[in-house]
Amino acid sequence: MEMPPVVSKEEWNAARAMLLVREKALTRARDAMAAERRRMPRLAVEKEYAFEGPDGPARLLDLFEGRRQLVVYRFFYEPGVVGYPEAGCRGCSQVADQVSHLSHLNARDTTLVFVSRAPQEKIATWRARMGWQVPWYTLTDDFDRDFDVGEWHGTNAFYRDDEDRIFRTYFVDRRGDEAMGSYYSYLDITALGRQETWEDSPAGYPQTPPYVWINLHDEYGDPTEFAQAKSDAAASQRGSRYTTM
Repeated sequence: MEMPPVVSKEEWNAARAMLLVREKALTRARDAMAAERRRMPRLAVEKEYAFEGPDGPARLLDLFEGRRQLVVYRFFYEPGVVGYPEAGCRGCSQVADQVSHLSHLNARDTTLVFVSRAPQEKIATWRARMGWQVPWYTLTDDFDRDFDVGEWHGTNAFYRDDEDRIFRTYFVDRRGDEAMGSYYSYLDITALGRQETWEDSPAGYPQTPPYVWINLHDEYGDPTEFAQAKSDAAASQRGSRYTTM
């Protein structure tokens, strides 16, 4: 294996500085792409979809759990998948292993769920073995086919307005969603983004100063509305070290 040369500290720092310029450019390009996503036209979801959850039948609206945004990952777990029912798709399982604590997404008024064609009893067993906490629903109709995940994995983002109308706002699959898992990666594909003041967002989008909403995962309470998450009443939950940043 041919390894790069061993150099002095000065040469290493110079090489790092050169690379950092390109890395910063990549970061800015990623931010610009997320800004374009926030300006994507929205597709009204007018069809009623039915799911089966651990507590029984559920509508697409129910999957939001009262929050403003919903991210749905189609996990490939069903008859025909290698290892089923003892195991699901290995690639999807690695994505599931990457998912950060859900409270950080929930604090940004966003819910993440998995959907599959496996029945709930199989999902419950497999989910328990792997220790995953993401809510997981069974597909019962054409939702997967209608939203481009009929035969493979993929991630759809949805937005719910004040009248409970639902809109599809984004979709990513293939290599595009292999790196999903951190709460920032999910927020960057949503209609509202990270909801911070530095972001290039359309006028009127909810925004707070950077970091003020970040908290320990067990100290958020349950801020399911953006107004509650940024309110003075929630300041103690956010932690004093973040309230002035």
